[in-house]
Amino acid sequence: MALKDILPSQIGFGAAPLGNMFRDIPEEEAIATVAAAWNDGIRYYDNAPFYGAGLAEIRMGAALADKPRDAFVISTKVGRVILDEVEDVSTRDLGEKGDVFKFGRPNKIVNDYSEDATYRSIEDSLKRLKTDRIDIAWVHDIAQDFYGDEWLGMFEQARRGAFKALDRMRDEGVIKGWGLGVNRVEPIELLLDLDGPRPDGFLLAGRYTLLDHDRALQRVMPKVAERGLGIVVGGPYSSGALVGGPNFEYAPATPAILEKVARIKALADRHGISMKAAGLQFALANPAVAAVIPGASRPGRIAEDGAALREIVPAGFWRALRDEGLVNPAAPLPIDD
Repeated sequence: MALKDILPSQIGFGAAPLGNMFRDIPEEEAIATVAAAWNDGIRYYDNAPFYGAGLAEIRMGAALADKPRDAFVISTKVGRVILDEVEDVSTRDLGEKGDVFKFGRPNKIVNDYSEDATYRSIEDSLKRLKTDRIDIAWVHDIAQDFYGDEWLGMFEQARRGAFKALDRMRDEGVIKGWGLGVNRVEPIELLLDLDGPRPDGFLLAGRYTLLDHDRALQRVMPKVAERGLGIVVGGPYSSGALVGGPNFEYAPATPAILEKVARIKALADRHGISMKAAGLQFALANPAVAAVIPGASRPGRIAEDGAALREIVPAGFWRALRDEGLVNPAAPLPIDD
């Protein structure tokens, strides 16, 4: 089933911040943020066991417990099993992501993409989310940013394990769809070239944004569109850099990135639009994109995202972006419809 047939709308809720990403978020604030998303009409929620070692799933499960299950779509991820035993959070090896979730739960996180671990991961997520089913399962982070030179070995483990398990679960109707949830384009390319597994789409974080889209545009988006699949764009604000934050790709933004943000911001200001509108509407202009899922850890951010999606962006802004070389000339823009 195509992602666009599963997802209820073009905007969803990325739950990584609920796992105490970057800061220790009070419980009531986290619950209120999910409530704000619901009240704003958002009905697609993406999560992962990795986010705070189960914390994001627990919080989201509590926040949505009284909502009719048929009224919303949940995606979560497999590849990390969360144990009851605790570990020293400071000793975790999270690849390039460093201490992103140092404020999460101290439960031990085990990387395991085998068939058995996939089933266990889904069962554990169901309990934390307080639900009877997962709609979409993404195989999480089998890429260079987490595993370095070992990433192909992890991909092979997933090919023999998680891919087959999720293919079977989808065919049996246990889940509606599956794919990869990654921060790099190469694993998606590799999976698309395989004969066996039949993914329904992909969650690609940070690689199809105003600040970084060249590689995805050239190597992934056309193939995905041709096959009638879809991309969920995670991190549309590039870890906050696009909207004035200090981080890009989970780390302090470089001077080059900050300069690009400043140039785009100058154009946005000149045309009287928000940077959030520019970021979300840019991503959604690509026919391969099924939805965007900005993350939020404060209730007020939710309304901003919804307003950004509805904002009228003048054609002159998009033309200026292209004329000034701030987007790839081949990138689809809203004015190209």
